[in-house]
Amino acid sequence: MNTAVDIYRSPGGMIATVPSEAHGSTAAATDRIDLRRLVAIFRRRLGLFVSIVLAALVIGMIVTALQPRTYLARAEVTLNAKPEDVTPTSSNDRAVQPAIPSESFVDTQVSIITSEANTAAVVDALSLAHQPRFADPKLAGGIRADGHNALSPREAAITYLQNHITVQRIGTTYGIAISFESRDPQEAARIANAFAEQYTLGALQAKRAGAHGTTAAIATRMEQLRTQALADSAAVQRYRSAHNLLGTAQGTLTEQEISAYNQQVTAARAQSSEDAARLAAARRQLAGNGVGGVGEAALSPVIGQMRAQQAVLSGEFGALSARYGPQHPDVVRAKAQLDALNRQIAAETQRVLASLDAKARVSAQRMASLSGSLDLSRGALVQSNAAMAGLNDLEKRAETSNALYESYLNRYKELTAREGTERADADLLHRAAVPRLPNSPHVLINGILALALGIGLGTGAAFIAEMTFTGLTTGDDIEERIGVRYLCAIPALQSASRKGERVPASALLEDPRSAFAESFRSLRASIAMNTTDARIIAITSALPDEGKTTTAICLARSMAAAGDRILLIDGDLRRQGVSRFLRGADGRPGLMEVLHGAATLDETLVVDPATGLSILPLSSEAGDRAELVTGEEMDRLLALARECFHAVIIDTAPILPIADARLLLGKADASVFVVRWRRTPEAALRSALRLLPIDRVQLAGVALTRVDMRKQPRFDYGGSAFYRSYESYYA
Repeated sequence: MNTAVDIYRSPGGMIATVPSEAHGSTAAATDRIDLRRLVAIFRRRLGLFVSIVLAALVIGMIVTALQPRTYLARAEVTLNAKPEDVTPTSSNDRAVQPAIPSESFVDTQVSIITSEANTAAVVDALSLAHQPRFADPKLAGGIRADGHNALSPREAAITYLQNHITVQRIGTTYGIAISFESRDPQEAARIANAFAEQYTLGALQAKRAGAHGTTAAIATRMEQLRTQALADSAAVQRYRSAHNLLGTAQGTLTEQEISAYNQQVTAARAQSSEDAARLAAARRQLAGNGVGGVGEAALSPVIGQMRAQQAVLSGEFGALSARYGPQHPDVVRAKAQLDALNRQIAAETQRVLASLDAKARVSAQRMASLSGSLDLSRGALVQSNAAMAGLNDLEKRAETSNALYESYLNRYKELTAREGTERADADLLHRAAVPRLPNSPHVLINGILALALGIGLGTGAAFIAEMTFTGLTTGDDIEERIGVRYLCAIPALQSASRKGERVPASALLEDPRSAFAESFRSLRASIAMNTTDARIIAITSALPDEGKTTTAICLARSMAAAGDRILLIDGDLRRQGVSRFLRGADGRPGLMEVLHGAATLDETLVVDPATGLSILPLSSEAGDRAELVTGEEMDRLLALARECFHAVIIDTAPILPIADARLLLGKADASVFVVRWRRTPEAALRSALRLLPIDRVQLAGVALTRVDMRKQPRFDYGGSAFYRSYESYYA
């Protein structure tokens, strides 16, 4: 079995961090985060952690107590989701559905509440510019945004309110919360309500004032347009009169006159043509057929009667002629009557023709007169048409003026009907009540923040302290960080015994079933299992005051109490710890006298009456002859002791301060390093191991001394972690 020191040394002189044998923790062989180790770190730094947490809580409470008390008042308003007009004035108003406020609209309203105009209205309404606390430029920022001039009292008050007002949307609703923070609770509620009222009632009043102003402006403009429309209409009428462009709805008088003349001329022309045609036809008939063939004459009732008489007389004449002959008086009389009647018919026919001729002449004259009048009217129409361009321009101006006046009149009527019926864009949902409890400092939140900060700082401090801690606490530390075997943990007597303060060497025998006594039996077993027939065992340490002398004495007494012949040699020439343990041994020869040959081994041995342990002390006059301890004289003494005793325990000097201790370790069959629990720096043990002779020192392992068994479970998950479980085994 390899127990040489060189297996723990790297070629570069550094101690290997991983042991060659499977003594390390399984956590070291994996990349897993060992939660047990993290918990162990927290447990062993619990005092530091609690101290920092308590300090953070105390500081947090002090800061909370020193902070000024501020109160937060909150008012709530709600936007009108579907504002509707009370008095619609047109069909369009009824057809258009009111739009639901969008997300951007709600965000815009939030900005409007905190706008400078709205804040200025609140400042003016509450007269805050005249109150010194609000009008102090230092509290508001001191200077304008341009950085040149100091703020006026009103500007300072506006800035102060904007710095202390908070407006936010209530969830996803149309509600808006308005909060104001102040040291005076009543002032906070008053200003929060002022902001809410200004946004709702103030905005409504502003809307009504704006509507009234708009109505007044439209009324003024409407009066101007009415005057203009009347002037333009009068100009049209004057132009019509000046240019004889008077008319009715059917057109101008000239146009109506021409139309009438056209109809009359057409009728006169037709009548004249008809009369001329009838006269010509009558003349042709008269010329061809005689008096009786004139058609117009036949139309005369007189001629008709005469024709009837003519027919009767002709019939009588024919009958008489046939009966009596032409000379008969009746025939002659009848013929005379018939001739007279024919003369009357001819005369009447001439009268009818004369009438037709006169009527034809009258029709022709009437047609000529009407044609002349039509020509005159047409001339007047040409002049009227030349003046129509100016009339059209004037009429268009008048129409435009009247249309514009009518539109303004309709708008004025609408505004007049709507005036006084305006609705606010938002309603006051909840007025701000006077807060009873301060909003800041918030004791619970500050306490939670201080606790969280303390936990964070405490945890960080615990891990920093653990990472910067260089002591050795557990067997895993020794095997994983140093790379050497861990033998056992030797408890501090006070932590393993309930019988008060005692001397460790005496407690070993007084309470042999204690955990303290059992630890040395465990050390002996570990040395035996990690070495081969080790008869000479050197107990050493890297630094002084690590418990090596106590360990050597107790180990020797424990082995001697078991019935073995044990020799304990005091090899620490400087402190002589084993020799001081012996009382009444002053003046006796010791190790140096044996090495000088001035005394024999038997003459110098001191026997422990309680255990039969043989002790080779150093005399008080031994001096510092280290060459004897490291020379051949020591080799001969150890060879003699090997023959006479079952085991030899050597208490050597520390490795780092005493160089000769390294040579003495080379003479032992096995060397045991003792390390004080959580005191010995890791670097010191590493340095001591690097100084050991590579080919001459057989290292059995490292033992932890003065282990507080009550605290060890916080650090170790090895055998010592279960001390509470098997503590009852110890008497």
